[in-house]
Amino acid sequence: MLKVLNLFAFVVIILLSLNACSSDTYTPKPKAYPKMDLPAKVYQHYSNEGCPFVFDIPTYANVDRSPDLKRKNEDQDCWMDIVFKDLNARFHLSYMNVEDHTKLMNLIEDAHKLTSKHIKKAEYIDQRQIMTDKDVYGLFSDVGGNAASSMQFYLTDSTDHYIFGSLYFSSTPNYDSIQPAIQFIKTDILNMIETFEWQEGSSATASLLDN
Repeated sequence: MLKVLNLFAFVVIILLSLNACSSDTYTPKPKAYPKMDLPAKVYQHYSNEGCPFVFDIPTYANVDRSPDLKRKNEDQDCWMDIVFKDLNARFHLSYMNVEDHTKLMNLIEDAHKLTSKHIKKAEYIDQRQIMTDKDVYGLFSDVGGNAASSMQFYLTDSTDHYIFGSLYFSSTPNYDSIQPAIQFIKTDILNMIETFEWQEGSSATASLLDN
């Protein structure tokens, strides 16, 4: 009788073990994205003839002085794209000459409104004040998440010049897949701000101030 009970207990243990194995929950692997081959960071000065500002750009990018935009007036002659062809990205720059303080305040307000439009899809918005010893002032915004533009800034000398910049990718934004490219380009945009100066400005070194 004892042998029968031991055999019965052994069979029950085996059946319970098999049931536990069959009831394991399947956990899917996280979606993987192709690894990006990113070039080395090397910069060159862009003279930007005919426009009142200059800056440095990476050697793997080029400037498109005729972006696909509808020109309304001659003020748009200094609108341009910094093209990151291998990353399917463009950083658009739109320059405006400022006639008076009211117009400058309106342009700055428009810049804040454009950034605010991304709040619904943004995971975060990191903003930094810009102030350099080359009379370059403004705000840099890093927008996390699937926003249409993940990076914007505006720059001004507070009197005569204003420029707005924003990053766009050719494909529909998916933050997880393009995040390495965003961080890579972010370094280039911050370097552009560091080296940015108005044509009549000094050649002193710039700095970025965190809020």
